[in-house]
Amino acid sequence: MAVTTMEAGAVQRRSFQEVWVICIGHALTHWYPATFYLLLPLIGKELGLDYVQIGSILTCQFAAGAIANVPGGIFVDSVGRKGLLMAIALSWIGVPYLIMGLSHTYGMMLGCATLVGIGNNLWHPTAIPWLAERFSERKGLVTAFHGMGGNFGDATAPLAVGLLLQTFNWRTVVFMNVVPGVAVAVFILLYVSRLQMADIRAGIVTVRPAAMSGAQRLRAIGALLKNRAMVTLAIGTVFRTMTSSALMTFLPLYLLRVMGYAPLWIGACMFGLQAAGFVAAPIAGHMSDMVGRRQIIMSSMTMTGVIIIFMTFAGGTSWFVFLVAVLGFFLFAVRSVLQAWLLDATPAGMGGSAIGLLFGTQAIGAAVGPVSAGIVADHFGIMAVFYFLAGTIIIANLMIFVTPAGLIKKP
Repeated sequence: MAVTTMEAGAVQRRSFQEVWVICIGHALTHWYPATFYLLLPLIGKELGLDYVQIGSILTCQFAAGAIANVPGGIFVDSVGRKGLLMAIALSWIGVPYLIMGLSHTYGMMLGCATLVGIGNNLWHPTAIPWLAERFSERKGLVTAFHGMGGNFGDATAPLAVGLLLQTFNWRTVVFMNVVPGVAVAVFILLYVSRLQMADIRAGIVTVRPAAMSGAQRLRAIGALLKNRAMVTLAIGTVFRTMTSSALMTFLPLYLLRVMGYAPLWIGACMFGLQAAGFVAAPIAGHMSDMVGRRQIIMSSMTMTGVIIIFMTFAGGTSWFVFLVAVLGFFLFAVRSVLQAWLLDATPAGMGGSAIGLLFGTQAIGAAVGPVSAGIVADHFGIMAVFYFLAGTIIIANLMIFVTPAGLIKKP
């Protein structure tokens, strides 16, 4: 397989504007699910759902993502039409939410959540390897900025929806959400096509890996699955994502049902959680380029576990809200570093497949997290969920600890 190369100096001529545009698209892929976290308690109340049923809606979404990620990553590497695929991913996410706004049944909610999971997880195997290829010397930093886009969407969506819910019902808010995604999808399609034409005119030629047959690609994926670093990173991200998805599902429920917060203040708390992650992402990404991926990930996960334990003691007080923001700084700092670490070990032309595998296993954790936390909450009370989350993040950290550094190229 040929190694991807490009004209000398091409990396330096890349404009960081490219990163910002893709970040906007990534923000919208997170905007839709983030609005749903705030709307879910209202949907659950209207439909008369229990904790397990509420958690199962998100479980369907993430389970569909887990199934779709691996074939999606293979499809991305095979097709290579990055601009078109990113546009499709954005459009695919918005339309099912529009259908949710028209639905009055639990079954339809499950079906739409499944469609969202498929579309949402087409974005990452496309966008992340594309950025890493174009900014290969700053892989940790650009994946961190990409992560910031997700944090921005996660942070601003609950705040915006909290404000909108002061005036509109949740169904109207869902309808209002569709237009931005479609508009940005069209813009990204045109923008990426223009970049490709500009590279050709400037003589910046990228030599792509030789096309692989289906059997060759399956053997290459098999080699990835045998890479011990890939396996331990994937398992670690399963438990990290269990922590994140369960927290995002049950934190609004806790704030509504235990602390009695109005939707606006719940949105503000969720904003604080994600805004802290927005600040942390570029710091963690840059430091991982400088000092190594493992050190940054382990320190962030350790602090996540400590803060969750503190939250169990601060339940029902204003300190709980303060700790939510601190938690976001450490919990969301490591997502992009994990991605950069994996891409360090991935052969040229297999980036989409590797990210698909990572996000596929991550989606398993995201699927299991909410429903598992729902079972814990139904049997032991909602505060017990936070003890559960402390345990999952500890397991994630242990997997990072045993990841063999020798199988990962130094950043």
